[in-house]
Amino acid sequence: MSDQSWTIESICEALGTPALSQRFLGEINRAPAHELLTVFAKWQTIAAGVSAAAARGRALEREEAATGEIPGDWVDMTDRVQREAAAARGRGAA
Repeated sequence: MSDQSWTIESICEALGTPALSQRFLGEINRAPAHELLTVFAKWQTIAAGVSAAAARGRALEREEAATGEIPGDWVDMTDRVQREAAAARGRGAA
């Protein structure tokens, strides 16, 4: 969307979920006139981030389908997560 002008409709579409779109619409509808541009700019930034993340996810999905692997450097955190879970269980956490 970076090459197009953002609109209320395009922000709602880019947010991707009805709940998030409703939150945006609620904020924009309740904003006093002098705060409209600030609220719009905040949600434009959020929508652009969501849109970019979705595009990145689609690109990773295509790469994984083509090569069988997701590109990038991945750190195996299994041992750390298991240690932390055991410690939490030891403290009585569910």
